[in-house]
Amino acid sequence: MVNKFSPILYDVAPLINWTYFFRAWRVPGRYEGIDRACECAACRTAWLQGFAEADRPRAEEALALLRDAQGMLRRFRDTPDVRLRAVARLFAARSTGEDIIITDEDGRETPLPMLRQQRPSADGCCYSLADFVHPGGDRIGLFACTVQGADALADTFNRQGDPYRALLAQTLADRLAEATSEWLHYQVRTRLWGYHPHEPFDPDKLRRGQYPGIRPAVGYPALPDQSLIFDLDRLLHLGGIGIALTESGAMRPASSVCGLYLSHPQARYFLVGPVDAAQLADYARRRGRTPDEMNRWLACGNAEG
Repeated sequence: MVNKFSPILYDVAPLINWTYFFRAWRVPGRYEGIDRACECAACRTAWLQGFAEADRPRAEEALALLRDAQGMLRRFRDTPDVRLRAVARLFAARSTGEDIIITDEDGRETPLPMLRQQRPSADGCCYSLADFVHPGGDRIGLFACTVQGADALADTFNRQGDPYRALLAQTLADRLAEATSEWLHYQVRTRLWGYHPHEPFDPDKLRRGQYPGIRPAVGYPALPDQSLIFDLDRLLHLGGIGIALTESGAMRPASSVCGLYLSHPQARYFLVGPVDAAQLADYARRRGRTPDEMNRWLACGNAEG
């Protein structure tokens, strides 16, 4: 069963990871609690006092950028065409070697080949996402989230000669898509799948990933093959929430994310890293492509992630 969601923006906004937003604006640093520093002078001063004097100018820059972003959030809220949309679907699954095999309600099987690290992680293990799916039978989820209308709003700002607000809308929409992904993962864990039903809604812990399970997204370090987006599209019907795919597998709107849910208690994120010739040949065979074709898709995924 495909489950569609239209979350309310202000239910999702507390889950925005502002650290990554600031990085997109080349404002590095850690700004814990910045979203709780209200706009009154006393709150701003109290928050800034937590920084060394040399770091305060950059913290003030982050505060000014946050105020503009919060104003853009209000603009999103008041613009009817800006909407959050999401979809999630659960499947029976099993792992076979390096492949995850998904079985739908009609018994049709879809193999999702995975890649294994060739260089160990810090704990000495070489991981594959297939490690977190039981060979004897399991469940996994698929998901997609998108921010509709933000691209058009950014285009409007550009036509008005306001590239700053155009970029602000785009970068904020990117973080909002990720926050929607966080919100949806919480709904899946507590209600739809329900493998962690009593988990409290704690934005700080959620942003830090302090919960069981992971949601690796297509094009990101643990799932670098961008061509997998077409397999997920056939299972999720991305057009139903307004996501279209280009020939290169890019999602439109650009502020969209799509991937897998894995509930294994030891599941973790990792970087696949370099793929050697032997692994590339094996993976290309499992994907039904030539090594040269597969290498281009992997380069596209690595560029996205």
